[in-house]
Amino acid sequence: MTKLINKDAERLNPCLKEQEMSYQCLNKNGFDQSKCEAYFDNYNTCKKFWGKVYKDRKAKGLYPYLPEVEDRAKIKDQYFQSVKNN
Repeated sequence: MTKLINKDAERLNPCLKEQEMSYQCLNKNGFDQSKCEAYFDNYNTCKKFWGKVYKDRKAKGLYPYLPEVEDRAKIKDQYFQSVKNN
């Protein structure tokens, strides 16, 4: 049952890994946020990226608005290729 919950959480939150890493950093460093800024930045960047993907897909009428977990790596790769080529 835990696997289903984790899979569902990952489906709903594409930045789950980054979120958990932020929490782990806080736990490891006695909740000193200054020691975890890189993790927070990474999490925020992730949220902005997938928020933009969500809005773009919604504007184009693509459903689901947030891509399936299996498709996310491909979408990220396409984005980084387009940025690299510009």
